[in-house]
Amino acid sequence: MATVLVVDDIQGNARLLESLLAADGHVVRTASDGAEAVRAVHDAPPDLVLMDVMMPQVDGFEACRAIKQDPSTQLIPVVLITSLDDSASRIRGIEAGADDFVSKPFNAVELRARVRSLLRIKGYTDDLDSAASVILSLGLTIEARDASTDGHCHRLGRYASALGRAIGLDGDDITALERGGIVHDIGKVGIPDAVLLKPGRLTPEEYELIKQHPVIGDRLCGELRSLRNVRPIVRHHHERRDGSGYPDGLRGEAIPLLAQIMGIVDVFDAATTTRPYKAALPFAQAAEELRNEAARGWRRADLVAAFLDQIEHGWLTPGPTEAGRHVEQEVV
Repeated sequence: MATVLVVDDIQGNARLLESLLAADGHVVRTASDGAEAVRAVHDAPPDLVLMDVMMPQVDGFEACRAIKQDPSTQLIPVVLITSLDDSASRIRGIEAGADDFVSKPFNAVELRARVRSLLRIKGYTDDLDSAASVILSLGLTIEARDASTDGHCHRLGRYASALGRAIGLDGDDITALERGGIVHDIGKVGIPDAVLLKPGRLTPEEYELIKQHPVIGDRLCGELRSLRNVRPIVRHHHERRDGSGYPDGLRGEAIPLLAQIMGIVDVFDAATTTRPYKAALPFAQAAEELRNEAARGWRRADLVAAFLDQIEHGWLTPGPTEAGRHVEQEVV
């Protein structure tokens, strides 16, 4: 049973659409203008919006654009109902993000078929998003296995997205960096606690086992569309530009940019947090450590400089020092 929001300033039209959709078992809510529709979608997102174009004040085009520009509602299908048959109006609707059009006077059978089709696609999208949510939750669960890493994932997401914005990356890449911070170490779900939480130095065999976590994480993310841009971060955030990293020994620009960003902030967070085997470094020493890694050919010097610049100018505040142990003592 789906929820459909019908938007029309003429009550008779709204009642007609409500009766047609209710006959198919849908729950129908109504709004009388574009502004009310945008508020209704934000407050209680429906599964589909069926909206008249010609309305006073905020018309269907503007309301559709507002819905599609909001990341939290942009995947909700919007069908515009219009008596405008000219191509310019259609193009305007497409540019606003409309998923489909229905012309007045509409054919009831055709309208119901289009609604069913779009709701079916929305169901597939919801399934993908649900799977992605499970993966993101699993990432935080992995962090919770080790008390010393509490907050590490969110800090990495915050650091990485700040650096991404500083170098002018687009919104999709910023979102990938935020999510990547949460799931970058998700593959550690496949690493035994005896190795992951070991307080002492790792043996060579244990180190090789740890080095498999990016590969495991990449597989866990699978083919989820919403995590497509995150997978390179998960797999390659331990690569180094001179080829000495893992799991694939990539060199230079063969390492995806988002993974290079995550690698830099991961090193910084490891350096500035307290572990049983070391005290947290002050910013100046952590910054020097990053610059040294750039000088050795492990990191891109311009990315390191841009990240440190964010902190030195007060645009980004490092997270609090935390106690505990962390396996990165052997693998950073």
